[in-house]
Amino acid sequence: MDPRHHIFSDERLAGHCVYCGGPPETRDHVPSRFLLDDPLPGNLPVVEACVNCNQSFSLDEEYLGCLIDCAMVGTATPSGSQREKVLRALERNSSLAARLDGCKRMDGHGALVWMPEEERVHRVALKLARGHAAFELSEPQLHEPLSVQARPLRVLSQEQRTVFENAGAGQAEVWPEIGSRSFLRACGARPFENWQGPWIVVQPGRYRYAIDLADGLVVQIVIGEYLACRVEWE
Repeated sequence: MDPRHHIFSDERLAGHCVYCGGPPETRDHVPSRFLLDDPLPGNLPVVEACVNCNQSFSLDEEYLGCLIDCAMVGTATPSGSQREKVLRALERNSSLAARLDGCKRMDGHGALVWMPEEERVHRVALKLARGHAAFELSEPQLHEPLSVQARPLRVLSQEQRTVFENAGAGQAEVWPEIGSRSFLRACGARPFENWQGPWIVVQPGRYRYAIDLADGLVVQIVIGEYLACRVEWE
């Protein structure tokens, strides 16, 4: 069994959707493949999920992936897309392109800003954080978090950016469950002997995440080196 593909530290956690606790009818990639570029990296994190949860996030993840690309290039026109997956999605779904185009605003200084549907963005951030917590810690977080935040990296102050990028490195006073991936990463055991924290890079430039147990549980995510997400539980 490849430990990078399975939640293996505690069998009691098997048999449940990591998002709702229901029966695991399928498996889900965390992050969604839409948020990554082809060719996909090997050994993508995979968690157990029910069909409803697996399917219900798809449109929101497509929306977020397209929104990030549109915000980076400044247009919701398909031909302006940097990513092939976004180009195809916008060409296929004209209503999505129009919806994203409606997010554009000019601020008081004449600069283009984007006003996303925050509920959808937060829903994806929470889904991803739950998946990473289950995969790394073998501890599904089915209860509501204390907070869910999602902001472009460039709006963070220098101090905020430093704290975010540090991701609690060197501050943890507790160790994760023995046998979990986070435990093996922390103690440098195989297959993570060459891993250097705090960030786990799924695909360079596209997606990375970090787990912090210093004070409760915090999952941080960066998508496209543009959007910074932070989800916190007690």
